[in-house]
Amino acid sequence: MLTHNRIWTILTCGVIVSLLLTACAAAPEVVQVEKEVPVERVVVQTVEIEKEKVVVVTPTPAPVKEIILDGIFGTEPPTFDPNISEDTTSVWSVEQIFLGLTDYDDDTLEVVPELATRWDISEDGTVYTFHMRDDAVWVRLHPDGTIEELGPVTAHDVEYSAKRTLNPLTASPYAYVIYEIKGAEEFNTCDPKALSDEEFQALEDGVGVKALDDYTVQFTLNHAASYFPSIASLWVVRPVPQAVIEQYGERWTEPGLIATNGPYMVKEWAHQDHAVFVKNPKWYGWTEFPEAGNVEIINLPIVTEASTTMAMYEAGEIDYLGDPGWGPPLPDMDRIRADPLLSKEFYIAPRLCTYYYGFSQQNPPFKDNVLLRKAFCAAIDRQTLIDTVTKGEQRPAHTFACPGIFGNAADDETIAPYLLDYEEGLKLAKEWVAEAGYPEGEGLDIVLMHNVSEAHAIIAQAIQAMWKEAFPKVKVTIETQEWKVYLKTLAPESPDEDKPNVFRIGWCADYLDSNNWLNMVFNSKSHENWGRFLNEDFDKLVEEAAKEQDPAKRLELYNQAEKLLVDQEMGMCPIYYYTRVTMDKPYLTRIVSPISMDHVWKWKIDWEAKKAAKGIR
Repeated sequence: MLTHNRIWTILTCGVIVSLLLTACAAAPEVVQVEKEVPVERVVVQTVEIEKEKVVVVTPTPAPVKEIILDGIFGTEPPTFDPNISEDTTSVWSVEQIFLGLTDYDDDTLEVVPELATRWDISEDGTVYTFHMRDDAVWVRLHPDGTIEELGPVTAHDVEYSAKRTLNPLTASPYAYVIYEIKGAEEFNTCDPKALSDEEFQALEDGVGVKALDDYTVQFTLNHAASYFPSIASLWVVRPVPQAVIEQYGERWTEPGLIATNGPYMVKEWAHQDHAVFVKNPKWYGWTEFPEAGNVEIINLPIVTEASTTMAMYEAGEIDYLGDPGWGPPLPDMDRIRADPLLSKEFYIAPRLCTYYYGFSQQNPPFKDNVLLRKAFCAAIDRQTLIDTVTKGEQRPAHTFACPGIFGNAADDETIAPYLLDYEEGLKLAKEWVAEAGYPEGEGLDIVLMHNVSEAHAIIAQAIQAMWKEAFPKVKVTIETQEWKVYLKTLAPESPDEDKPNVFRIGWCADYLDSNNWLNMVFNSKSHENWGRFLNEDFDKLVEEAAKEQDPAKRLELYNQAEKLLVDQEMGMCPIYYYTRVTMDKPYLTRIVSPISMDHVWKWKIDWEAKKAAKGIR
């Protein structure tokens, strides 16, 4: 388990430095295999792993002990398909069952190899060549418990995955994150109906992803991007099984059909009820990595109320509170802290996320009315919200990118200072709302929407009261939607007239660069641009920053972008920078990542202690 102080130091110091530098069946007989084992990684213009030949004995698998991790899903996962995942629940699931070319080290947050063993970078920084390991395999878990091996994971699977993400027929909401790849945007934004088969195929062939051989894949970029090894870790370019997808279509992620390559396999997915992941004995990591844990089964009932999960935790039905479910309920925070036992199981750690409210900027009254947007944002008392409602040591936010992200401006208090000084902010808010044409909020009928969640509801009610106090004549109605429906409502391509005036959303780091925040969320092209903030000057700033190789110049460009987004245009309303507020049973040792990429394969359960706690012999 990472300590609070250690990981915070890493986030604020070490990460930025590293980014600047890197841009009970019968057991089968014992088999000896010769393989290459990584022993050292050198990060230079050519990123390599030196290797030595050793003989590794594949041990006879131990009988299944059925060491079960009991957690929850806080909502029905929208998908297990890497190419169309965009939300934290889906991405957390994908992390357990699919491997990427790269990954993050849990201690240093440095980009490290996963399926890749090393990567080479061209002199001009536009061509990345990843050399892959040859012992990862596709597996399918059948309903009767047998495991079918479907063949090796290859570079062709990576090429297929990237192009499937970009194929407009896939309708991947996250395709834009790999627009750095040559030809990616042109292919993703084309109209297949307006093209001949030959023209469409030419666009696909023009995408700069190519399998040079079975275990070498090359990416050609539009411009140098020092953060590309981080992008190579993302789910949208993780290899997926082409034959399985083509055979089963949209059903390919269902249990009994899905083929995966990660530490766990999908055993059950009863939609709206539960999912179960089980250990993949054919994953190389169980024997290769000494830090591997002992969780064999991940049991995840779907529970949508934080209060219910707390009751389950206290009854010993689940082992922890946190991703991919709920943390401790806000109303219980004081009781937990005061309880002599629960307080020992409670902890707070950094998390690279920002909680914010968005404005639907193509609808009145916030359309073309920056003063009104600024008024509503300034009238939120962030510190009181944290002290009396969230109670998780969060930090009031006045920028979008949070501390720990390269290019963040969280310490520049010249950006929207009125968001950090409530007394001054409230005074300005009352002036701005009157100047915007709505004195004391008269004539305003605002819909504030959030996805179904007790915590989001409590926060929304607190902010509703703050707005009512600031603008006595305003009417604020709170509405909720189930997560999957909510995402569809807010999607940029959905009808503007169906969208709420204000909505809650959060953004968590996919990788540790402001490109992942400012460019990928608020660029006009972004599918995550929920409020449809459309600003050419902002687009130019973040696109220039993406191409710039001088770190100091990139920092300045991102600072300018934050000022434009938050202070000048109030394209979004930052509320607080997250912390990870969670609870763990004493018998569970978790390693959690502030990037929301939890490696459950590293978690360990003292099974005898858990059985004793649950009264099981």
